[in-house]
Amino acid sequence: MDFNKYHGAGNDFIIIDNRNNDHFTGIHRKQAQISKLCQRRTGIGADGLIEIISSTYADFKMLYYNSDGNPGTMCGNGGRCIADYAWKHNIAGKEMTFEASDGIHKAKILSSHKNLSSIDLKMKDVSKIKIEKEYILIDTGSPHYIALVNNLDKLDVYNEGKKIRRDKKFYPDGINVNFVQHFENHLFVRTFERGVEHETLSCGTGAIAAAISAFMKNIRFKTNEYPVLTPGGKLYVRFKSGNNKNIFEDIWLKGDVVKVFEGKTSSL
Repeated sequence: MDFNKYHGAGNDFIIIDNRNNDHFTGIHRKQAQISKLCQRRTGIGADGLIEIISSTYADFKMLYYNSDGNPGTMCGNGGRCIADYAWKHNIAGKEMTFEASDGIHKAKILSSHKNLSSIDLKMKDVSKIKIEKEYILIDTGSPHYIALVNNLDKLDVYNEGKKIRRDKKFYPDGINVNFVQHFENHLFVRTFERGVEHETLSCGTGAIAAAISAFMKNIRFKTNEYPVLTPGGKLYVRFKSGNNKNIFEDIWLKGDVVKVFEGKTSSL
């Protein structure tokens, strides 16, 4: 089986073209196979696996799996990585559409040099927002818990995030947990990601959730973009807010992606 390894701001993925349906051996074994491939010491190693299959409505369809092998919800960084893969493998042009778990997405290749590309990805509109005193709950294709904090560099994100991640009062299947600190020129975001069950170097849907939450807290920057710094790199989020302040449209996630390597595996 051929694969590519990609990362977007340190959020890394295994990408497999399965439009011919000749990989994996049945739904019941699939979870174990994907989990094995994503293991960092005994497999390829990744936060998740992305499978490309054919689509009736778009250039292709993206199926995303967390590193535990379970199907995941929309992954923003994964969507940017798969857009670059699709363009480089002649599956789609520089401007494309693809299906994901939350509907149709647009993506644009802004620039590309060797293994580094800049990708702009349009995300779904956001309207599911709940504001509490200590946190904000927001669904940006995946459910997120957002807390504004100080001294984020010293925060124990793993243990604090783990406490919140499985609390069913937030979301029945668990929630991604993001801690956000506002600096003059950017937001700093660290994320405990469900399915990976650990802090990841970045999270695309988490960056969008952080930017919209900051907007709702009246945090603004000089440009129409929200610069989001993560431990793995920088992302940029832009959106439009209509008359109803709880509805956000025309949401775009921009940033670099890197093709790390390609290879073959027979470990299934």
